[in-house]
Amino acid sequence: VQLQASGGGLVQAGDSLKLSCAASGRPAASYSLGWFRQAPGKEREFVASIGWRLSSTYYAQSVKGRFTISRDNAKNTVYLQMNSLTPEDSAVYYCAADPGAPGSSSWRVPRYWGQGTLVTVSS
Repeated sequence: VQLQASGGGLVQAGDSLKLSCAASGRPAASYSLGWFRQAPGKEREFVASIGWRLSSTYYAQSVKGRFTISRDNAKNTVYLQMNSLTPEDSAVYYCAADPGAPGSSSWRVPRYWGQGTLVTVSS
């Protein structure tokens, strides 16, 4: 699976931003899609994931209620709508794909990774 993320940028605290990631190379039904992020000096952390069946989603506690992951299976694209952004959300955001279901142990280290897109939230 090849993954191409986009949509990062510089925003102010309280603003919203939407990331996109286009997947290709394998049938969309064969994998879940999701997002991780890595801030400077910190380890990469899980953000959210979504399965082929769109009702199956999983979020990190730190973003629950502010971020929404969605997926367009026809376009093989996953989105991350980020609202009420804070400076603590500043990071490089990485798109990922894995055959495992959202929230499963395989999502600790997804099989496929895209390049990152930088999100910077100013205070």
